[in-house]
Amino acid sequence: MTARPLRRATLAAVAVLLGALPGVTPAAAAEPDVTVTVNARAGLATVPDTALGANHAVWDSQLGTDTVADLLGGAGVRMLRYPGGSYGDIYHWKDNTAPGGYVAPGTDFDTFMGGVRRAGAQPIIIANYGTGTPQEAADWVRYANVTQGYGARYWEIGNELYGNGHYGANWEADDHADKSPTAYANGVVAYAEAMKAVDPSVKIGAVLSTPANWPDGIVGAGDAASWNQTVLSIAGPHVDFVVLHWYPSGATAADALTRTEQVGDMMYVVRRQIGQYAGADSARIGIALTETNTPVGMNTQPGALFAADTYGAMLENGVFTVDWWDTHNGATQVSTVEGQTDYGDMGLLSSATCLGGVCEPALNTPFAPYHGLAMFGRFARPGDQLVRTGTSDPLVAAHAARRPDGDLSVLLLNKDPGNAHTVALDYAGYVPAATASQVLTFTNGATSIAESTGGSSASRTLPPYSLTTLVLHPATAVTGAPAAPGTVSAGPVTDRTATLTWPAATPGGRPVAKYEVYRTTGATSEEWGETPGTSFTVGNLVPGSRYTVNVLARDTAGKVSWASPPLTFTTGTPARSDCAARMSDVTDWSSGFVGGVHLTNTGPKPAPNWTLTFTWPTGRQHLTGGWNGTWTQTGTTVTVTSATALAPGESADPGFTADYGGPNILPTSFTLNGVLCSTS
Repeated sequence: MTARPLRRATLAAVAVLLGALPGVTPAAAAEPDVTVTVNARAGLATVPDTALGANHAVWDSQLGTDTVADLLGGAGVRMLRYPGGSYGDIYHWKDNTAPGGYVAPGTDFDTFMGGVRRAGAQPIIIANYGTGTPQEAADWVRYANVTQGYGARYWEIGNELYGNGHYGANWEADDHADKSPTAYANGVVAYAEAMKAVDPSVKIGAVLSTPANWPDGIVGAGDAASWNQTVLSIAGPHVDFVVLHWYPSGATAADALTRTEQVGDMMYVVRRQIGQYAGADSARIGIALTETNTPVGMNTQPGALFAADTYGAMLENGVFTVDWWDTHNGATQVSTVEGQTDYGDMGLLSSATCLGGVCEPALNTPFAPYHGLAMFGRFARPGDQLVRTGTSDPLVAAHAARRPDGDLSVLLLNKDPGNAHTVALDYAGYVPAATASQVLTFTNGATSIAESTGGSSASRTLPPYSLTTLVLHPATAVTGAPAAPGTVSAGPVTDRTATLTWPAATPGGRPVAKYEVYRTTGATSEEWGETPGTSFTVGNLVPGSRYTVNVLARDTAGKVSWASPPLTFTTGTPARSDCAARMSDVTDWSSGFVGGVHLTNTGPKPAPNWTLTFTWPTGRQHLTGGWNGTWTQTGTTVTVTSATALAPGESADPGFTADYGGPNILPTSFTLNGVLCSTS
């Protein structure tokens, strides 16, 4: 990629970096060209102690060594996955073998656990489904937690079993005669029962396909439903979490670095699937992203930017661990990315391999993504609450976290390889001191994170292709505020109203006087109302629309709590109407689908020359064709018209084809000749 001419902000970036050196006075900051909003009223998920993870594999001769354990622990990695991706379905723990694969000496389970403990991490273990048995997995649990007392809580049942050939592609070992999602789901139940009989405290995870990633939405031969629907319907009541992998596409670094924009919709779809198919008490089911990496710049600055941005986006949406693939992997393709040598190595640390006469740096030298993880680990710590941010330029991303001691940390990512950007920081629900107490920066080509102090909390110049963390103190320390209200729930929800309820907040120094209910749009909060009680009914909502809300508690002295965890709900359609409509996904190929709308005239009058209208829930869905009507799309609004009259009680089935470039969320709200329809 050719660097563009530097903007005026580049000189300011150099000045900021020079200002971090003793005796150097920085030049005046450039005028801001990007606005970053940090909204502390819009609370997101709290960072768990399992948040930052990485994969560790039995083919890696460095597995469990003190050097690697200390590097991982120093980066804040607190979850390590074993025995390594698809090896999980060929690995036998008792004799440390993987028939058909290579197992390095000294990589047995006890060695792995020694490294886990030295790093201060927890294990997440793949129980062998492909070539193993429930008894083998139960014996592993017994050895780990009863014999050795390791307290290994998290166990996945197999790895990427949808790649066992059932859908065509065949990379995952699976010796079962029946390779359908039904067979896998029943297998998960058998594994869960056997493993929990040994240790009821273990958490069992089932493999799902990631929305908009193959084979999401595909219904295989002989199946009644997709992989996710089938697995959740059968295994949902028996599992504690689901497992996703995410390797986004992207031909260029710039393209790949836009993909985190899809994370919110991905998690919305997965949670909706869990709620719809996994049975009663499905809200208990967590989500783990146990593999991810970037398609471009794996060892260079795009990898660092992608890592920090992905960990932020996933954890903000309540994923309890994000595990980088992987610790060591080896060179696959040598290229130059913005002046830096990239080896196409998916590892965090160098394997010291050579390719075409070009050699990686010394063994265990950290690559850029390692520093991206380390930056995130210093930005957000377990117990911090992530809060919503927004930026005016897609080339600048931001994440923020409130700390229990009252501090606020802000992570700023400049994804522009050739230009610095000066950001103006705007805060809602938090008043920072004028200067930052700590500034961390990782720039393109750097080999460590630079640290300094001072600088404005209101403005910052970001060097090209950089990660910057600001740690801010509050302007005025607040003590004795009430605790945050508990998790909000919605019900009943109609087309126009929703009743919200939440557990009461624990008072601080004074009694709680009231609760404030905020609706969040982007990084902006709108107060819907307040109440002295723990429920609130909101009206005038838009049918078929998504809403995200937080609740804050305010005491009699005016002190305000942190925000509750967010709740996202979707309004319905009218209970009764003169029309009914429902969209279905008839045939899906993970990037497009054949759909249909079943439309019925439920009113007393005929509907001649009818016009049906709906809006795509995302900007990544595009109509490509249609039948049984004339189809058009303008923006995100789709219209289908027909000159055929629709008599009372009569139905029509207009169909279409569409592409999607991210999670495919079907619309639920339709109007017929301007009348809002119910759901058929």
